[in-house]
Amino acid sequence: MALPLPSRYLTPDDLVEMFELPSVETVYQWRRKRTGPRGFRVGRRLRFDPDDARAWVDSRRGEAAA
Repeated sequence: MALPLPSRYLTPDDLVEMFELPSVETVYQWRRKRTGPRGFRVGRRLRFDPDDARAWVDSRRGEAAA
């Protein structure tokens, strides 16, 4: 069962916590390589739409099943 995502935009730190990543640098590497969830800038801050994060997780599950 999937955990509910917050209704606010997610920060890189939120993704680190949600996915138990080693550091926030992993999130930035995903962004540079275009392999992680879609993000966008608000001023100097990076944010992620919870729906985009969920879609990314679902796409990763599909790849793992294939």
